[in-house]
Amino acid sequence: MKRWLFIILSALCIQNACAQCGIENKAFQEGEFLAYDLYFNWKFVWLKVGSASMSTVKSTYQGQEAYRASLITRGNERLDGLFVMRDTLVSYTDMELAPLYHRKGAREGKRYYVDELWYTYPHNNCHVKMHAISSRGEHFWQEHEYKSCVYDMMSIFLRARNFSAEGMKVGDVIPMPITDASELKNSWLKYRGKESFTIEGTDDKFRCLVFSFIEHEDGQNNELIRFYVTDDLNHIPVRLDMFLSFGSAKAFLRTYQGVRSPLTSKIK
Repeated sequence: MKRWLFIILSALCIQNACAQCGIENKAFQEGEFLAYDLYFNWKFVWLKVGSASMSTVKSTYQGQEAYRASLITRGNERLDGLFVMRDTLVSYTDMELAPLYHRKGAREGKRYYVDELWYTYPHNNCHVKMHAISSRGEHFWQEHEYKSCVYDMMSIFLRARNFSAEGMKVGDVIPMPITDASELKNSWLKYRGKESFTIEGTDDKFRCLVFSFIEHEDGQNNELIRFYVTDDLNHIPVRLDMFLSFGSAKAFLRTYQGVRSPLTSKIK
């Protein structure tokens, strides 16, 4: 009897902690699919070097209802001559977007590595089990427990799409603690205001909210990505400017399907 009581109470704690780390989802629905063209700056010329796609479906994780979000990036032969890029990211969250599991398998240059994260929520804390496979095939395991919520790059992306910029001022920041299989990053979003953006090769013009994703490392604040998201309930990223160690890259939205709400940000 005591054993079953302990299990029931533990389950309630997990549910409560998940709720604290979640957020009401108004931005997307199952079946959403976004496709992007990737460009790289080479000797002052922007070259198309690959594609990316993101899909979200309803699934289950360890018996509970969940979202499964997948991000796939693929460089083409033109990029392969400079830098090979084959990334596949998969994340499971509960229906309130609290993270449950994350995996990144990445071939970047000559290096292939895997990061895995498992989230549990004992005693209203956030416990993360981490597994890293290095490019040399070495396995590294560690576990950490945090009093506040932490996220991975995919789950924080889903969460950030549900942030409201109403009442925000240019320069306002939103803390976004993100972890991979090695360490917790000190990172945040910075609000840059509103701009209009026309999707490359189309007449589709959108009113956008602009955010920078910034990470503090080695005593410096580094802007890693600048997002342009539609100024409506969907908050679809239509443009991403990426500041990489080997140059600058951009991603432009090419197609979208299964969008949840009307695109009221579209300028006619």
